[in-house]
Amino acid sequence: MLNESDPGYRSIPLHATLALAALVIIVAGMKLGASLLVPLLLAFFIAVVCTEPVQWLHRRGLPMRAAVLLTLLVLMGLVTLLGFLVANSFSTFVEALPDIETRLRQTYWQALNQLSAFGLAINPKEIEALFGGEGDTTWVPMLLSELGNFFMQSMVVSLLVVFMMFETLHFRGKVSLALANPAPSLERFAEFSVTLKRYLAVKTVISLTTGILIWLACLLVGVKFALLWAVLAFALNFIPNIGSAIAAVPPVLLLLVSQDGGIGEAFLLSLAYLVVNFVLGNLVEPRLMGRALGLSTLVAFLSLVVWGWIFGVAGLLLSVLLTMTLKIALDSHPQTRWMAHLLGPGSRLEGDGERGLRQARRPPSRRRRDADAD
Repeated sequence: MLNESDPGYRSIPLHATLALAALVIIVAGMKLGASLLVPLLLAFFIAVVCTEPVQWLHRRGLPMRAAVLLTLLVLMGLVTLLGFLVANSFSTFVEALPDIETRLRQTYWQALNQLSAFGLAINPKEIEALFGGEGDTTWVPMLLSELGNFFMQSMVVSLLVVFMMFETLHFRGKVSLALANPAPSLERFAEFSVTLKRYLAVKTVISLTTGILIWLACLLVGVKFALLWAVLAFALNFIPNIGSAIAAVPPVLLLLVSQDGGIGEAFLLSLAYLVVNFVLGNLVEPRLMGRALGLSTLVAFLSLVVWGWIFGVAGLLLSVLLTMTLKIALDSHPQTRWMAHLLGPGSRLEGDGERGLRQARRPPSRRRRDADAD
């Protein structure tokens, strides 16, 4: 046991300070290099997801390079088809946007007048002057600029995915040549890769199922631009806690102010969003992933805040993926496994923790007898 006169005791605050300083430098570097890191991270996660169909095709007798090429062609075809469909739906949405904006403004004024009629100290004209815009169209160049940036980033991510997929063919050979004893490192990397692929595959399938169900619900209720809301639900499903709620706001609000909609239809669509996200997020997803791949609620929310601050909107989408990657990496090494346990949910570990605490309270002689009996 260390005491105050022990040099090891005095070095603990120094080590903690150095670790904290290193963490601050790493976070500051990630924030400054967000424009470079975000495409790399997106390409990495997409490449990890694509390795599973590559391995499946290779097990069916297809050469590895041909399997990689076929997987990339199928992925590019699906993304291109989905991009054309979403672009068509988005262009129709932009054409209908002036009418939607007019109806939203009418609903906004009706709500303010009703609140004022109820006796609240609200002056609709003052609130309109405070929050209302000047009616210009400066948002159009901004939207076009963002779309152009999005397409450029998509091209960069696509090229990175292609290069990463072909680079994985020689990864094991390079590690074997670089390390004197590559077996432990390859074993830990294989464990990390399998767990990460499992998590990404389950999360992608759950998000895709969510998007399909939301698309069907929008078609059944009669809301316009169903494919656009389905893609939005698929993407925002990767954001923990608030992503599903954000995805439900535009279609419900649109249905609430449209001529064919109303309060009843908006309530049905809200109920559909609630049921889909509750069943898939709270019943199906934990069963497929298992408790070992889960995060505590506090850690999930903190990851949303931290990664969103570092990487912006992309950080919100990648927050759980990045935190789960960190947790899996920590869990793959014995010396950092305790950190992974702190990030995970505690319900599964309560029994193990209580048994370990009871065993620690036993006398040393009895602990040795129990170990010999096991």
